[in-house]
Amino acid sequence: MTIFQLYKQIKPYVTKYRTLVIATLLLTLIGSFAAQINALILRYTVDEITNLLNVPDKLSRGWNLLVFISVVLLAKELIYTFVQFGQKFYGEKLRIYVAKDLAQTVIDKILTYQLSFFTSQDNESGKLQTRIDRGIESLTRLVQNFFIDILPLFANAIVALAFMFQANFYVGLVGLVLVPIYFVITQRQALKLGGWRRKMRSYRESKSQGIISIIESITVIKSFNRETIESNKQLELQESLTANQMQTRKTNFMYDGIKSFVEQIGVVIIIILTSYLVLSGQMTIGAIMFHILLFNNVSAPIRQLHRIYDEMNDALIYSESYFEILNANYEIERSGSYKNKSLKGYFQLKNVHFSYPNGTKALTDINLEIKPNRITALVGLSGAGKSTIINLLDKFYRPQKGSILLDGVSLDDYDTRFLRNQIGLVLQKNHIFNGTIEENIRYGKVDASFEEIEEAAKKAYIHEQIQKLPDGYQTKALNLSGGQQQRIAIARMFLKNPPIIFLDEPTASLDAIATEQIKNSLDAIKKNRTVVIISHSISQIIDADYIYALKEGRIFESGNHDEIYRLGGVYKEIFDASARSLNIEKIAKTYDD
Repeated sequence: MTIFQLYKQIKPYVTKYRTLVIATLLLTLIGSFAAQINALILRYTVDEITNLLNVPDKLSRGWNLLVFISVVLLAKELIYTFVQFGQKFYGEKLRIYVAKDLAQTVIDKILTYQLSFFTSQDNESGKLQTRIDRGIESLTRLVQNFFIDILPLFANAIVALAFMFQANFYVGLVGLVLVPIYFVITQRQALKLGGWRRKMRSYRESKSQGIISIIESITVIKSFNRETIESNKQLELQESLTANQMQTRKTNFMYDGIKSFVEQIGVVIIIILTSYLVLSGQMTIGAIMFHILLFNNVSAPIRQLHRIYDEMNDALIYSESYFEILNANYEIERSGSYKNKSLKGYFQLKNVHFSYPNGTKALTDINLEIKPNRITALVGLSGAGKSTIINLLDKFYRPQKGSILLDGVSLDDYDTRFLRNQIGLVLQKNHIFNGTIEENIRYGKVDASFEEIEEAAKKAYIHEQIQKLPDGYQTKALNLSGGQQQRIAIARMFLKNPPIIFLDEPTASLDAIATEQIKNSLDAIKKNRTVVIISHSISQIIDADYIYALKEGRIFESGNHDEIYRLGGVYKEIFDASARSLNIEKIAKTYDD
């Protein structure tokens, strides 16, 4: 990303606060002239004192001079204090507002993206967080520093340079010539650091993702005694990061030394030239200090060029990633406008082919029907494509080939929000938000009454357990066990009360008694609804009106339980294996006894 591209991207976020920008510019203009008063007063003071040395009443006249310059300098400092306060306050206010807008914009944007965006290896949660945080931080710091540091410094430099030219053309020319030399050195420094900074961004993203991975996997790490391996992985990354930082510092120090040397050459030339002009009678003695102070005002922003370039490059590098996230329009979820108020729930998949963004082939030539008010089961080994079908039916992904119809209308034509309001989704491991039990259940229907929430909890057989908790429904949901959290998620679905239900191993993490309780509740909610269930539970499979047996992304068999079992294929193999895993024969003997 170039500086011009960055300017175009950040401009809309800044221009909406025109009043702040205009106020800051006015204060900058006032401050840039006030900054030159010290140089003007010093020249006036030296010249006046030089003249007073030749008069008899120099002490009394000197007191008048001291009073005058004291009043002027104190007034200048008072004005400059208010100007600096205004610049810093408005600059910080602008930074805070822009940071808020940037953060909210990217949040609103990523919420519109398809799941393929989040499942991409390049968009792991830790990496995304680092890109967003660093992008916003560097962009807002650049905006703030532009109005607090960069703009005032360069305004001061331009005004100081104008005063130098006004006093003497040749002295002004010396100051002007050194600016581009310093700029070229700083630019070369920035180009040298560009590659190292991009590596630094990559290392920081990997570091952030690595820490998150350790925290999420800590139980597995400890159970296998792999602490040393994980530590070594992070150590290798830290060493690469350290080497990169040292190379960056080394380059900075080298170029800083060169720039300091160039600046001092400028000071020496100014002293020699002004001294010559004084001795030749073209300039007063006060002009020497006058030009040195003015040159200091010119060189001040030049001394800051390195820091400004650093921040600019940080903004350019990290804004690339930030705006890549923000402008990934090809990943936005597509939504039609069709809404069927009398939705029946009749799905048809015709010649559907689907591969995940990473290239993994998931489904091949899928043809199936999910009839309304019936229970359809999807059966198959892990990786057979069962969950992928549900993801397609919920419009989380779109097939590369084939079509999906709902009540005879293409799923692409449906309004996505309307469609998902008609679907209840219960997964093997449902997400529980960082909030209370009540808040998590209410997620199914935000305007639900507390009585409705309690009723949903009762249907999920979790109400009595909640009542026994010290804080009841105000207990943090993340403090519950895995099985309890699953029932909270199921209660959330009961509260939503949709006409279409997708169940993906809904009782996999529950104990036997809880499984039976939830099965009874699910049996009740299944009535008069379109239900698609994925389960390894024999009881739930047998209950299905129609079953599809999948293997390696293809449908091998279909029919009701008796029909498909007699085929002696994939379904029979899975069903028999499930029965043996439950030790059905021994269970049957126990019941016989």
